[in-house]
Amino acid sequence: MTFLESPVYLIFMLALVLFLSDWVSQKRMFKAFGIALLVIVLGAIFANSGLLPSRANPTYDFIFEYVAPASLFLMLMDVNLTQLKKTGFPILVLFLLGSLGTVLGVFVATLIIKDGPLFEGLYPALAGMLAGTYTGGSINFNAVALHYRVMDQGLVYTSAVAADNVITTLWFFVTIAVPVLLGRWFPLKKMKATVREEQETPDKVEDEAAELNIRSLSLWIGLSAFGLLLTNWLAGVLKEMGWNVPGMIIITTLALVLAQIPAIYRQKGNMFLGSWGVYLFLAVVGAYCDFSALGEAGELALLLLGFISITMLGHGIIVFLGCYILKYDWDMAAIASQANVGGGTTAMYA
Repeated sequence: MTFLESPVYLIFMLALVLFLSDWVSQKRMFKAFGIALLVIVLGAIFANSGLLPSRANPTYDFIFEYVAPASLFLMLMDVNLTQLKKTGFPILVLFLLGSLGTVLGVFVATLIIKDGPLFEGLYPALAGMLAGTYTGGSINFNAVALHYRVMDQGLVYTSAVAADNVITTLWFFVTIAVPVLLGRWFPLKKMKATVREEQETPDKVEDEAAELNIRSLSLWIGLSAFGLLLTNWLAGVLKEMGWNVPGMIIITTLALVLAQIPAIYRQKGNMFLGSWGVYLFLAVVGAYCDFSALGEAGELALLLLGFISITMLGHGIIVFLGCYILKYDWDMAAIASQANVGGGTTAMYA
């Protein structure tokens, strides 16, 4: 084993990538890019400059196999189904319509933009990733990518992340402007209790890192390890019964079940810890990116942008048309759309 392949050295360099990415993301000119994309880019720069290996490595495999699924498990601990009482039936209907629009948009996109060699045999997986991310956010995107090992083709994954980042950012502005314009042209009665009115939006987002202590840190690390162990056991049992269920489906289901337990849901720090693990995973994804193949990325990026644009068009038409037919609030449609596209975090500010 060479010095560059030492697990201790790799963890040091990957942590440095995360440190620098967070620092750069705070700069005014880089805020629009987001830390996730910066982590991937810096990981790629480090790998192509020889500071990180750009090929398979046991440390990378450990992060893919254990750290990434455990991180997604932790982040899903914030999904408590009792929150639906606060949003009500209309927002749920619009969210489901938005999901339907996304699926229809992906289907239409596959008819217009065909598979080809640039997709490296990952076209079906990419379609699933995009369908997933626009029905609930990036957690779905990475869950599908993990299952199909899309990250092994660093250029394809990085291009998909970049295209997704661009369209998601643009859609945020769309969901701000469209309700205003539609409200002028096709006014709808404001609903008495919208999410925007009921939800508390603090001036400052609570720093979950402050909630981490020996007890909470032990809880989340132990619980995620338990989730991985139980997932492997259940996958084996189901396989013996003739059901080949992907481990990602099992572990996400376990997370959703455990998240309904009040004693667990009330604990803090899981999102902070889970986010760190996801960024570590993304740094490795960046390390897999080979800059020598970037000459092909231009056409690939255009194809992905076209695919995503068609998907988003289908999503937007269905969710806002459904809102008009059902006579719901335009603002509520925007919130539901952002919950589809960017997840709960962006929906708060839609």
